[in-house]
Amino acid sequence: MKRFRRHGHESQRDKHKQDLYQFNKTVEHGFPHQPSALGFSPSLELLAIGTRSGAIKLYGAPGVEFMGLHDENAAVTQVHFLPNQVELVTLLDDNSLHMWTLRAHTGMSELLEIGRFTLSGPPGAPPSVTRVTAVLAHSSGELLLLGTEGGHVFVVEVPGFRELEENNISMEDVQNRIPEDYVGRRNLECVETLHENPLNPRQVLIGYSRGLMVLWDLDRQCPIQHFLGTQQLESVWWMEDGGNILSSHSDGSYCQWTVTGEDPKHVPKPILCLKLCTFAVHTIPPFLIFSGGMPRASYGDRHCISVIHSKTHEALDFTSRIIDFFVICEPSALVVLVEEELVVVDLQTEGWPVIQTPYLVPLHCSAITCSHHVSSIPLKLWERVQAVGAQQNTHYSKKPWPINGGQNLAPDPPQRDLLLTGHEDGTVRFWDASGVCLYPMYKLSTAGVFLTDADPNDNMNQGSEGEWPPFRKVGCFDPYSDDPRLGIQKIHLCKYSGYLTVAGTAGQILVLELNDEAAEQTVEATVVDLLQGQEGFRWKGQACLDVREEPVLFPPGFQPCALVQCQPPAVVTAIALHSEWKLVAFGTSHGFGLYDYHQRNKILVKCTLNPSDQMALEGPLSRVKSIKKSLRHYSPDKLTKHDTRHHLQEINARLEAEALQEMELAPVQRKIEARSSDDSFTGLVRTLYFADTFVSDSSHSTPSLWAGTNGGAVFAHVLRVPSLERRAEDPVVAHAAKEIQLMHRAPVVGLVVLDGKGAPLPEPLEVAHDLARSPEMHGSHHLLVVSEEQLKLFTLPKVSSKSKLKLTAVDGSRVRRVGVAWFGSRTDEQLESSLVVLTNQGELHVISLPSIKMIVHYPCIRREDVSGIASCVFTKYGQGFYLMSPSEFERFSLSTRWVVEPRCLVEAPLQMRPKNPSSPVHRDQPDGVATEHSSARQVMEHALLNDESEYMRISS
Repeated sequence: MKRFRRHGHESQRDKHKQDLYQFNKTVEHGFPHQPSALGFSPSLELLAIGTRSGAIKLYGAPGVEFMGLHDENAAVTQVHFLPNQVELVTLLDDNSLHMWTLRAHTGMSELLEIGRFTLSGPPGAPPSVTRVTAVLAHSSGELLLLGTEGGHVFVVEVPGFRELEENNISMEDVQNRIPEDYVGRRNLECVETLHENPLNPRQVLIGYSRGLMVLWDLDRQCPIQHFLGTQQLESVWWMEDGGNILSSHSDGSYCQWTVTGEDPKHVPKPILCLKLCTFAVHTIPPFLIFSGGMPRASYGDRHCISVIHSKTHEALDFTSRIIDFFVICEPSALVVLVEEELVVVDLQTEGWPVIQTPYLVPLHCSAITCSHHVSSIPLKLWERVQAVGAQQNTHYSKKPWPINGGQNLAPDPPQRDLLLTGHEDGTVRFWDASGVCLYPMYKLSTAGVFLTDADPNDNMNQGSEGEWPPFRKVGCFDPYSDDPRLGIQKIHLCKYSGYLTVAGTAGQILVLELNDEAAEQTVEATVVDLLQGQEGFRWKGQACLDVREEPVLFPPGFQPCALVQCQPPAVVTAIALHSEWKLVAFGTSHGFGLYDYHQRNKILVKCTLNPSDQMALEGPLSRVKSIKKSLRHYSPDKLTKHDTRHHLQEINARLEAEALQEMELAPVQRKIEARSSDDSFTGLVRTLYFADTFVSDSSHSTPSLWAGTNGGAVFAHVLRVPSLERRAEDPVVAHAAKEIQLMHRAPVVGLVVLDGKGAPLPEPLEVAHDLARSPEMHGSHHLLVVSEEQLKLFTLPKVSSKSKLKLTAVDGSRVRRVGVAWFGSRTDEQLESSLVVLTNQGELHVISLPSIKMIVHYPCIRREDVSGIASCVFTKYGQGFYLMSPSEFERFSLSTRWVVEPRCLVEAPLQMRPKNPSSPVHRDQPDGVATEHSSARQVMEHALLNDESEYMRISS
């Protein structure tokens, strides 16, 4: 007989889903990938960054963030705020202009595109006539002046993008009025720059690439004055007194011009100098700030901005290309956008220290290799991590963040969350992931434990004494690794005990304990032979790292208390930490082991190699022949910090997606079928899990360790852990209890034990800290085995199959990431646990426990984004992170209750548009780009010209 569900029951279930589950991509953390343009609004105190992929991002006070994306797949080349407005204009490299506004809606602002425009020239005109090269957002807030490659200037009314043809300035109009001694000498070429007279907004300076500059009257439609430069123009700065203009040129010189309303009889003598970029006023003596201009033969590979103030001169040396920069007036700070980070320099404090940025921090300062999220950090541990992190940051300026536009309306985070990222240089960085801003808290370096090519006395932040120019390294982006074997592969932090475990690329596992004081100690390694003396196997990969024999002084923070070295020294593929039992389990492609870090001895070693697993002995990534720079191809003695960047994030993604699994067919072609035991890497350990459950009989629970492999095998070992009183004397004992072999031999990616009520077992020490109820020990426990192709539930201790959920056989997808999450509605305090799964198709599935039925599913990541899928990490409360680029995490939420997203408001400044835009008015620094998109421009105060010898020395 067929059974039909009642409509009322179905409606109740749907309402329950809506109360608990909702998918949103909420915020992007980190630094924008491939930035291409910078803008700043002094009136709004907002920073804007455009990228090569067409994204536009706005930042103000911490927590005030907006993001927009152009429909066109084109790079943003310029960003300009309209003065004293909440609008901005972007120029793309497809020559289209776009108008954006911050519009208030339900008490919050949102960034919306409200118009787009492309210049259309006369019929038959070449594209150069209308290709925009310079943009001026007029101080009236009503006009855009667009200089083009063909030498014309078009005047456009905004926000409607209506071209005012009668006000356009054609190149012919300018050429017909050029003084006779300049006629015929050269073509004007493109418009390089447009500047408004600081004292009269109806006068505009037009700078042409070949050196000519024209002061144009917008009302009378005629030139007022010509400035006849003889070298290619790079940049222009109009000093605020309105009486002087300075221009910089491609030969490294600059000229100062006096605005008189008449053409000068003589061209000013150029003064040799570096290319100039920006100018700060209101100080005596003034600041001179410029980029570029270093002698190419000696410093062509440097990315520098020089700052000169009185007798102080520094060349700020960045590790990536300078995009643009601006000065926040007084001047209080220099804001520099380089290709891989944003650097803010405090110009008011002696030594010009860097100000710690609350956002746009380069997550990829060294390539990210793994991530680990910990929810609800206890206050005591949080404060201790904060304290040791503060001791690391004494070199930062004490000045507050200087960009504070908008209001952050988001409520205070309900809990303290940490995101830990492992990096290829052997560091682990701790980030405050509680709110919208991913803020750096503390950095742990494991390199000090080992002997590497790094010189511990090498201070990268200081130039040598007497060096000229006086270089000072700034920023934290460092793409080089002293030894790729240091790369962190797995992280686990116990938030209750303060123990941390990190595992690396060369088989090293460190157990660390948080110490508030510095300590000197010798670290000794316990070697674990995972091959168990099996004959016929020969390791062809990298050597292990050498441990320092002498005592090492470790700073306050996490300090090593134990070190395990696996042999062969393969990549560590799985770890598990049980801080209540003081045990750490680890696995590689050769097997797994168990280590007692309290008594510092190994408890268990299990080799999982199949006789056909020869490829597991050739080192990481040996199967993926297309990855030329695999770790086994690197010779440690040849690697230095001057090598090219390794792109380890992509390599690690392929390690999991290609080297660890079979080559994938199209989803519809793949059905569940038994895999051959001869498949390579079958012994690779994918997951490890501690549980206090019923393994031997149904009346007595016992500590146990479970391991799942790439060949579909699950191994269970029973552990005898001494009582607390005898823990230091009696040994921990382990013996094999059960072994499960999945029929389809699909890789096991997750293991979970459910208690008598079907709830996942609590974390170690969670019950002891009264943060979880004790597990239900009456009734049957169940083991949930998550393989790539299906979920299967077994009863314990008999290990008989109870139910399963097929994925691959239904839609061809494979499980890539799995985690347990707790969900609750906004109105009910009750929480329920579910399983969250990410597949190779980039889809998220929420699965009920213990019934293992599909509840909801959502598309999340593009299936082609292998790196993004491989980098995904889930949180305990239904959120997640994945790398959308090497430098950015995308944050998402599956929960209606726990959502972290920007909630902010930006209001129009009090200063409104002038009633009569034709009347001369004094204006503050204009909104828009503070410097043009060029390597050199905008100059200095007249007082600096007196010290010509200083600049002669700079350029020599």
